[in-house]
Amino acid sequence: MTIEVWGIVGAGLATLAAGLALARGRFNAASGVEKVLVLGPVFEAVALAMFAAEHFTAARSLMGVVPKWLPGPLFWVYFVGTAWLAAAISMVVWRQVRWSAAGVWLLMWIFVATFDLPMLPNGPHDRFFWILTVRELAFGSGALVLAGSFWPGGVSTAITRVGRWIVGATMVFYAIEHFLHPLHVPGVPLELLTPAWIPAPRLIAYVVGMTLLIGGGWLLTGRAVRAVAAQSGVVLLLLTALFYVPIFVMEMHTASALEGLNYVGDTLLWAATVLLAGLGAEPGTGNRD
Repeated sequence: MTIEVWGIVGAGLATLAAGLALARGRFNAASGVEKVLVLGPVFEAVALAMFAAEHFTAARSLMGVVPKWLPGPLFWVYFVGTAWLAAAISMVVWRQVRWSAAGVWLLMWIFVATFDLPMLPNGPHDRFFWILTVRELAFGSGALVLAGSFWPGGVSTAITRVGRWIVGATMVFYAIEHFLHPLHVPGVPLELLTPAWIPAPRLIAYVVGMTLLIGGGWLLTGRAVRAVAAQSGVVLLLLTALFYVPIFVMEMHTASALEGLNYVGDTLLWAATVLLAGLGAEPGTGNRD
């Protein structure tokens, strides 16, 4: 494996170990589905730490995605990597999470405004353009719900409602993509086709699609949000562990290793986003998790 791959794997595993250890108190204090939801920030931190490591170890290869009008592309690659690392540390040690989550939300939405939307004239009929655009919106919105869970009263209600609606709408959109294109990899339905050695690719896509459709529909209605977020998030976590990690293992000594690892981090962040959508007050209760 390359130094980039080793760095990303090491950052992810170290963050996972530290996050699970430091979240033990919150996990033990929670009950029912909340035990799953309190792990959402841990998995968010793991994914962010993986992407931070990629920004530091593969900085020059990432310079090409920085908008041409922005001077000092290498600086911005390191800046984003530092931001992801800071947010990951904050969520692991559970300090200043309100601000780190708000920062993740802001940076994700800045990506939409500076990377995705300027490409709209070139790709309005390209389904992958929309898949990628709403992905960043949803990732940011999950973090927005986490940030909102720390704010009082009506501010928290408004923030979490907006974040949940965007995550729920994205889940429904992705579910439709799973039904229409079942041979593409599930979770975040990107261009990669499911490898031939994975059994029953259509069945996997339909199961994940149905999970996203039901979970997203319930999030949009604002009912039973904790339960549906926990259940949908667990399915996506299992997808990460049992689908994408094996794909990475099969490719870890090939030129596709970094791409396979990116799919692991991407799906893990999507799982964490869905879990975060269940945090905060249950609609109509006024109570905070």
